[in-house]
Amino acid sequence: MQMNRLLVGVWRLLRGPLQWYALWFAHHKFIIGVSGVILDDQQRILLLRHTFWKSGSWGLPGGYAEHSEKLEETLCRELREETGYQVQVEKLLRIVSGYKLRLEVSFVGNLIGGNLQLDPKEIIDARFFAIDELPEGLLPSHRDIIALAFSE
Repeated sequence: MQMNRLLVGVWRLLRGPLQWYALWFAHHKFIIGVSGVILDDQQRILLLRHTFWKSGSWGLPGGYAEHSEKLEETLCRELREETGYQVQVEKLLRIVSGYKLRLEVSFVGNLIGGNLQLDPKEIIDARFFAIDELPEGLLPSHRDIIALAFSE
């Protein structure tokens, strides 16, 4: 009991930024992966073939959040960098936790501009597909995310 009071007293003395630093040092660090079901004006889904994925795979666009970045901004930035497209994030679709040090967040968004300009270091191909014409090689977890987006 005495030790608990001492800890509470120290905690209250730290105040503000020092409390945040203490929390940061005391807890695990996570990476946050962000993906998006991005639709064009015909309700087709943007899928990518990524350099770092298994050959022949297709998947949703996305990437990892950077320091102090809102997750919606992560998706917009990744799409702009990888494809040249501009998107508007419409809604949060899901959050999945339980991985060792990773959290996954998926959104639904719409294409609002830009011209296709692939980043050759990361993206092999980018195409829009109708929901009933999804390609072979679509990552199973991404197929599930698409199904969730269209079930709402």
